Amino acid sequence: MLVIGIAGTTLGADERGWLQHPAVGSVILFTRNFASRAQVSELCAELRAAAPRPLLLCVDQEGGPVQRFRAGFSRLPELSRFGALFDTDPDVARAQAERHAWLMASEMRAIGLDLSFAPVVDLKRGNRAIGERAFHVEPRIVADLAAAYLRGMHAVGMAATLKHFPGHGSVLEDTHFDAAVDARPLAELEANDLLPFRAGITAGAEAVMMAHVTYPSVDAEPAGYSRRWIDHLRNAMGFRGVVFSDDIGMAAAESAGGIGARLHAHYDAGCDSVLVCSPKLVPDALAAIGTRSFAADTFAPLLGRGSVPAWDALVADTRWHDTRASLALDPIA
Repeated sequence: MLVIGIAGTTLGADERGWLQHPAVGSVILFTRNFASRAQVSELCAELRAAAPRPLLLCVDQEGGPVQRFRAGFSRLPELSRFGALFDTDPDVARAQAERHAWLMASEMRAIGLDLSFAPVVDLKRGNRAIGERAFHVEPRIVADLAAAYLRGMHAVGMAATLKHFPGHGSVLEDTHFDAAVDARPLAELEANDLLPFRAGITAGAEAVMMAHVTYPSVDAEPAGYSRRWIDHLRNAMGFRGVVFSDDIGMAAAESAGGIGARLHAHYDAGCDSVLVCSPKLVPDALAAIGTRSFAADTFAPLLGRGSVPAWDALVADTRWHDTRASLALDPIA
């Protein structure tokens, strides 16, 4: 199914029409969709009311450089903070990573979202797009902290998404703007970049997001278009959850052709869902779907689980205050 973006802080008439399409099962929100905490909570309710099926509502609320909602929310530190702490005190680093995840997931669920695409389990090896979003340079430390992060998300009933498979951290290029090629052999990838993904799968991650990176020693196609990579994820690594593409509006996705070609290349390779984050691209994506059918319950494992407190109840909870204090966060503006 599709994950689509919308243009503003309320739902437009055309966008209401998009939600009726049987291929649309999710909406991802960005800073352009945010004016205040109350407004984005109302938007979530508006989206659910307009959709004819259960709607998966998503965001990228990683912390650090990628936090779509800021004013009125905890200003979350970057994941690399916990990697640096791990070098001196692994136990404290694990506990802090778990608290960060709990706080992020609690705040997102309290305003009506199901999923933040997290955690990043790429290695911190110089990629322009990843940078401080990654825990650490060492695969085993990333794996350790990722497992802790999943515990925090799962404690709030939020599913976890490992990204960006099979590893985006060891190439320089930012795939938002450039094609990226990682020429290392599979054995080297297995020993390094794939290790945190294996750990995350073992820890119960419900989703994986593919990288727009080409690994020519494995396949000539970028990973999201690669049947070989998705088969490796499912068969060699035993993953049984939801496979997302990265955003097909990114420059590195253009190698497949136009929007329709990119869409079908991902689905033909085995992706369960494709992200169309730019509202300008959504009409072309819907027109290109054609007769392709989708399982109605694709996103069922990712919908928020269990009851969660609303915002006022969350901020009245001593755990929320204690968690923020332990992370040494600034007061909420």
